[in-house]
Amino acid sequence: MYYIGYDLGSSFLKIALVNSYDGNKIDIIQEPAFEIETTSINISWFEQDPDFWWKCLCIGTKRIIAKNNIKSSQILGIGIAYQMHGLVLIDENGKCLRKSIIWSDNRSVEIGNKAYYELGNDKCKSHLLNSPGNFTASKLAWVKSNEPNIYSKINKMMLPGDYLAYRLTGDVTTTICGLSEGMFWDYKNKNIANWLLDYFDINPSIFPDIVDNFTNQGVVSNIASNQSDLPIGIPIMYRAGDQPNNAFSLNVFSPGEVAASGGTSGVLYGITENLVSNEALRLNNFAHVNYSLLKPVIGKLLCISGAGIQYKKLKNSTNSKSYNLMNLKASSINVGSSGLVILPFGNGSERMFNNKNIGSHIINHDSNTHGNDHFFRATLEGVAFSFIYGMELLKNDNLIPSVLRAANDNLFQSEVFSTTISTLLNNEIEIHNVSGAYGAARSVGVKNHDIKSYSNDFSKGDYIKSFEPDNKKQKYIDAYNIWKEKLEKII
Repeated sequence: MYYIGYDLGSSFLKIALVNSYDGNKIDIIQEPAFEIETTSINISWFEQDPDFWWKCLCIGTKRIIAKNNIKSSQILGIGIAYQMHGLVLIDENGKCLRKSIIWSDNRSVEIGNKAYYELGNDKCKSHLLNSPGNFTASKLAWVKSNEPNIYSKINKMMLPGDYLAYRLTGDVTTTICGLSEGMFWDYKNKNIANWLLDYFDINPSIFPDIVDNFTNQGVVSNIASNQSDLPIGIPIMYRAGDQPNNAFSLNVFSPGEVAASGGTSGVLYGITENLVSNEALRLNNFAHVNYSLLKPVIGKLLCISGAGIQYKKLKNSTNSKSYNLMNLKASSINVGSSGLVILPFGNGSERMFNNKNIGSHIINHDSNTHGNDHFFRATLEGVAFSFIYGMELLKNDNLIPSVLRAANDNLFQSEVFSTTISTLLNNEIEIHNVSGAYGAARSVGVKNHDIKSYSNDFSKGDYIKSFEPDNKKQKYIDAYNIWKEKLEKII
C-alpha cells in the first residue's frame, strides 16, 4: 500500500510514492515534460493557470501509477506541498476568475509597503511578525483596486495548495500555516488578522474554513477520482508551503534546527518558539507545520535571490561540461580565491538588503592571476558568504542555530560551498537524500500529531553524510571579512 505526495513548484509539479508501511521511497516524477507556462504581461508580473496545475496532477498521477505497475486502490492518502504566497480566486461556481498571481510577482510591493508604514511597525511586527510586503494579502488588495469587476465576483480566495485540495475534494479549506504565509494570520490574537482585512477593505467571508495539518482535510470526490484515477474517499492528511515542507522533509521541527536549500535562489529556514522579530523587513516568519495555538512554532525564512543562478551563468559562459567538474576545479584553489571577490546578487532585488537590487559584482579581478578555476571557487564562496550574511540576520532575530540540514542537490553537493558554510557557522551540515514530494507523501502517516518521532525514523535512512568545520578556520574568516567589506561598501 502507498501514500502519494504532490509538490507544486513554479516550474513543475513533482509527484512521489512512498510505502505506507515504512515510508520507503518508491518513485518520483515531474509533470509536465517541459516547465509550467508562466505568463508576464508586464515587467515583474508573473501568473500561472491553476487549471493547468490540476491537469498536471491528473496526468502525473495516472503516469506514476502506470509506471510502477500498481493499482490506484492501493493508494491510501495524500499530502500536498506547494509554491507559497500565490493567490487563486474562484467564483460561486468554483471556476477560476483569473490566473493565479504567483509568489515571484512584484506588482503589489508598494501596496504592502504602504500598509506597513500606515499600520505601523509595532503593529505589524507584534501581530504579523512580518511586513505585509508582497504577499498574498497585498496581491488580493491589488486585485480589489485594479480589477474591481473580478473582485466583485469572488466567492473564495485560496493559496495554490488550497486550490489543489479543493479540486481533489470539492471542499474550500486552508490552514493556519497557509494563512500565515499570506500575511493573514495574527499570532498575538491567534486568529485571522481582521484588522488587516479592514485596512484593505476585504470581505472576510471570502476566506476558506481552517483545517489542521496532519488531520483529515477532506476526501477525494467522485469527480476528482474520475479525472485523476485516485480512489474515491481517500483523505488529504497534510498541506504546507514548499519551504516549511522542505523543513519537514529534512526533519527540522525544533528550535535551532535549520533547513537550507541552494538552487537558483538560496533559502535558510530556521525554527524558533520566540514570537519577537527584530528583522521583519528583511526576513519572514511563518507558522511551521507543527505550529499550534498552545505551542506556536515559527519558521524564520531568509531568501537569497541571487545564489545558484550565478554558478549557472558561469557554467554557461565557460562552456563547462558539468557542475561536478566545476566543483572539483574549485577545490584546487586556496580559500579566498587569491583575492577574487564575487557578489552573486544578479537575480533582482534582495529582501535582506531592504529590497535593493545591487546586482552581481566581480571585484579584484587580475587577468594575470585568475583563471576559470578561481572564478569557480570565488562564486561558490560568494554564495556561501551570502548564506553566512543571512544567518547573521537570523541570529539577530532570536534564532540560535544548532544544526543545518540540506538535501543532496544543487550547491550543497559542492565540498567548497558546504565546508565554507560549516566552518564559518561552526556547525555540522547534514546532507540528506530526500525531496519535498517524498516529504509530502510521508506526512500522510503521521498519527496523533507525533510528528518528530515519526520523522526521526525516516531521517536516519535519508542521511548521507556530514560536512564538518575546517580546523583552519581563520583563513575562512579573513576571506569572509574581505567579502563583507566589499558588500557593505556597495549597499
